[in-house]
Amino acid sequence: MTALTAPASSDADAGLRPVPWRRMAGIIWRQHRYALIGEVTVLGAVAVVLWLIGTSLHHDYAAALACQPAGSQACAETALTFGGSFAFLANGGILQPLPVLIGAFVGGPLLAREMETGTFRYAWTQGFGRRRWALAKLVTLAVAVTVPATAFSLELAWYYQPYFATRNVAFDLTEMTPFYPALFDLHGTTFAAWTLAAFAIGGLAGMLIRRVVPAIAATMAVYAGLAFAVGAFLREHYLAPLVTTSSLNLPSSSWILSQWWTKGGAVVSPTAMNNVIDKTFTSLNPPEGSPGQKFPAYQSILRYLTEHGYTYWTRYQPGSRYWPFQWIESGWLLALSLICVVAAVWLVRRRAA
Repeated sequence: MTALTAPASSDADAGLRPVPWRRMAGIIWRQHRYALIGEVTVLGAVAVVLWLIGTSLHHDYAAALACQPAGSQACAETALTFGGSFAFLANGGILQPLPVLIGAFVGGPLLAREMETGTFRYAWTQGFGRRRWALAKLVTLAVAVTVPATAFSLELAWYYQPYFATRNVAFDLTEMTPFYPALFDLHGTTFAAWTLAAFAIGGLAGMLIRRVVPAIAATMAVYAGLAFAVGAFLREHYLAPLVTTSSLNLPSSSWILSQWWTKGGAVVSPTAMNNVIDKTFTSLNPPEGSPGQKFPAYQSILRYLTEHGYTYWTRYQPGSRYWPFQWIESGWLLALSLICVVAAVWLVRRRAA
């Protein structure tokens, strides 16, 4: 009978003096240094690229903002140059996989590899104890994963600042608000929180499945489903949305959730409203070829419909709630991470032997 095949004893029966936490930290570093170096390398490489691209982006933004006169053709071209600068990064979609990649490839193998190979039995005979072993690994690696993610989120906030600021100038990018679904969880506190949650989900999946590759795949699947549910359904309900009929006076940073028309207190269907708007546009539009012909502005159509009994409603979250939303989302992600860590430790105590 060898150390790898002998039943692992419990913490109380180990009979060995517990290994000091500082020595456990050194052992954890030697075991997982390649995963941590890989995380820092990936984030560092992306950070360098973002810095190089962001410097040019900020320059284009400053040039468009300083251009005078604002309505000239030259300024319009300058604004278009900024709008087209590195558009593939504008909506944040290409950066969305970063948290789950870190979490899956650092958290997934954390417990699963030793469970799959059986080396956990040897570790438990060296004075660690199964509970201390699991807790030390999960907590130490959680901190090591979260700190670089927090630093990286600061650069992301700097990179995307011009896109949010453009809503206050002539070259408005109407979709780029801090609440934009693919950007909200890339800066502030949520990028680090999502990274930590992905890591904790990976650790729990590794303990449940006990196989490295399936644990990584399960982590990605669970994370993808959770991120989609939050962005599509949950986030907008963190605080009760506001409703207004003054859509033209909404702050540019507002997150518009839905809009609809009513007449006489009844909701008008989108198809029927499109027909009404088309007829309104025709009635307000001078005959083709008329002197000084000018298409009616959106404000003119809205005013005309309002005068004829139609009301345009907007359901939205004000931009002032951005940081409360960040803290709410980060808070429940932290709670989820703690639950996953506790569950993984409990499984180690209950099922590992």
